[in-house]
Amino acid sequence: MVSRLTDPRIIVACDFSTAFQALTLVDRLDPSRCRVKIGKELFTAAGPGLVRDVQGRGFGVFLDLKFHDIPNTVAGACAAAAELGVWMLNVHASGGRRMLQAARAALAGSEPRPRLIAVTVLTSMTEPDLAQIGVTGVTLADQVMNLAGLASAEGLDGVVCSAREAAMLRRKFGADFLLVTPGIRAPGQAEDDQRRTATPAQAMRDGSSYLVIGRPITQAPDPMQALAAIESDLATSKPVRG
Repeated sequence: MVSRLTDPRIIVACDFSTAFQALTLVDRLDPSRCRVKIGKELFTAAGPGLVRDVQGRGFGVFLDLKFHDIPNTVAGACAAAAELGVWMLNVHASGGRRMLQAARAALAGSEPRPRLIAVTVLTSMTEPDLAQIGVTGVTLADQVMNLAGLASAEGLDGVVCSAREAAMLRRKFGADFLLVTPGIRAPGQAEDDQRRTATPAQAMRDGSSYLVIGRPITQAPDPMQALAAIESDLATSKPVRG
């Protein structure tokens, strides 16, 4: 397990299609300096065994499966994730109040209890994308704020949001509400399928709690060197206070 004396702010996104690729990367990283995200593609390919293998190497795992279903089904999925011993998991806030309540209740007896966060608006989405699924009459920022408010009201630990919304959420919900931000890119790096991106230093200055970083680390010739460069940049950032 991750040392209680450390709380790495960088979560490395293992967005691979095989366990071999993921473990090859993980074996080049230091569990005292980062955590690992396992998402849908990798989990579908490699299953719970990979989560155990990564945890066995000392890494905290963010299980990024974005549960979104009827309350009972989401509760069962969250309980199963807790049984795996993951550090953090997520659900979609748009699943609604009863689903969020069920997810939180399913983790109540877990020791240690995983951190539970809710996805607000995917970082690949823009306002025209929201309109296509019937979310009209509000800005994207308003929708993020509405869903974050729902997650906060139901006792979740925080939300997934883009770094562009981090400052307003930090001011609204205070220092203890977790803001987990994907879409982190090095300066000048292509956005790929993301739309609302930021550099690591920008995201931390704007109030992010944890940064989910993939390609700048996973595609680097030396992943630990890339991680160290990001850590050095973050050391100069002064985050927004709640």
